[in-house]
Parts: sequence; C-alpha cells; structure tokens
Amino acid sequence: MGQSLVKNYIHIVFSTKHRIHMIDDAIENELYAYLGGICNNLECQVLKVGGYTNHIHILCLLSKKITLAKLLAEVKANSSRWMKTKGEKHQNFYWQDGYGAFSVRQSEVQVVSNYIANQKEHHNKRSFKDEYRDVLKEHGVEFDEKYVWD
Repeated sequence: MGQSLVKNYIHIVFSTKHRIHMIDDAIENELYAYLGGICNNLECQVLKVGGYTNHIHILCLLSKKITLAKLLAEVKANSSRWMKTKGEKHQNFYWQDGYGAFSVRQSEVQVVSNYIANQKEHHNKRSFKDEYRDVLKEHGVEFDEKYVWD
C-alpha cells in the first residue's frame, strides 16, 4: 500500500491540577480557542473543545504525524504557559500530570460533540470525578483510584 490513510477520532479529557476551579466564564472561550489552535497547528483537526471550571474535553482527529503523547505534551505545556499570562488569578495555573484519551467511532462523533457542548449543564448534577470514572468504565479501562488523581 503506497498511502498512509488514517482517521482516528479521539476524545481527550484532562483536569486542572488537583481539580482546582480555575477556568471561569471570563477565560473559558479564549482558552478553548487557544487549545483548538494548538491542536490544529499540530494537524490534529479539532471538532469540539469544551469543559467546565476544572477540566477540559477535546474531540479531534489525531494526525498521522504526531503521537498522542506528544500532542498532549504540546497542548498542556503551551496552554499552561498561556494561562499564566492571563492575570494574577492564573499565576499558579497547572494541568494534572495525566490525561484520558478514548477512541470515538465515526457514528458517535456527534454524540461526543454534543456531550462536550453540554458540560455546564452536565456538571450541575455530577462531579468531574464521577464523570471521569464513568468514562473509564464505559471504555473498559482498568484503573486504581489512588493513581488517577493528582
């Protein structure tokens, strides 16, 4: 086969360090756009970015030119540096060390996109920890609670 043909939809989830609520209404849209810009610059076409006050969801197409680990390293390092420029409130901004990344079937892309778009409503009823545990279970990811959170 002469071509490398790839289409990997990825749902990425990560939180602020210790799930501290640092993403407020004043910064969220700018942050989402910044995160999307990083992904797009790395040829990982963004379909949806959203989240809540203490975590982020990104739905994108993973480029065949970059590993998932490299994408997340770039996204988190650059956006963390950027957040620190956004005023005194964000001087101590950090992302958690880890992340979750889950493949998405093409037939489920709109469902995941809608889920990301409705994070504020969703988190009026449940915590990020509960949401993340459910996502891990849904994808059959075995985990030890003491290593998931930082």
